[in-house]
Amino acid sequence: MSKRPGGELASRPLHFIWIADASGSMQQDGKIQALNNAIREAIPHMKKVADDNPNAQVLVRAVKFSDGAQWHISQPTPVADFAWNDLPAEGETDMGKALSLVAEQLKMPPMSERALPPVLVLISDGQPTDDFDSGLKELLDQPWGKKAVRIAISIGQDADMDVLQKYIAHPEMKPLSANSPEALVKHIKWASTAVLKSASSPAAAGTDHPDASPAAAGSPIGVPAPGATPDPTATPDPNATPDPNAASAAAPANAGAAVPTATDPANDQKTVDDVW
Repeated sequence: MSKRPGGELASRPLHFIWIADASGSMQQDGKIQALNNAIREAIPHMKKVADDNPNAQVLVRAVKFSDGAQWHISQPTPVADFAWNDLPAEGETDMGKALSLVAEQLKMPPMSERALPPVLVLISDGQPTDDFDSGLKELLDQPWGKKAVRIAISIGQDADMDVLQKYIAHPEMKPLSANSPEALVKHIKWASTAVLKSASSPAAAGTDHPDASPAAAGSPIGVPAPGATPDPTATPDPNATPDPNAASAAAPANAGAAVPTATDPANDQKTVDDVW
């Protein structure tokens, strides 16, 4: 491990930000309660990952968006001290304003040049009701916003998957679909453990400044990508010989992580109750 003035990399900050939809539609079918429960259940797992990865000081906070956007938990809080306060749900879906709010905090200052790439988890059940494109541009115009690991989780059938894919802006990462509380718990846990583990690894610490490697900006470092959903229109070849190396060749760098895949019950909506 490389050394720096002042010691090793142990104290480098890693900002983890929940960007949560708190619009009125989240009141329906218990979605906001399920989101609150899922994040609360994930916190002990986040703490364990942070304890096991001394390369980073994990700092957690949260933005909520409905009529406008506000910091739900404004102070970057060490994960060991982090507690979730339940979100209420009402109003519109001002997602663009939420991204603008996050973009302001990814400027330098307040962000440090010594930070690790932040993790930004966007969760929504609908379509933006404000200028999403402007908010996304503000986020991606910031070097740390462009280099951030951006994860998106859709809740229910009405979420705008195209918008969530634009937010991710990475060809190998797709939005995670949660059509039940069980699937939401699984995806939230993945985002707060497997992704956090990868982002806080020594490999992610290789770039000090977000501008140091423009070619890598926007590419999550070592983050295991959820498996792509198979094409339902494709016809399998009955004469094809299975390749025993195919699974290992396609495995992500962090293959040991609990990664949702196309065969995972959380993604296979035939195996879970389709509540939303």
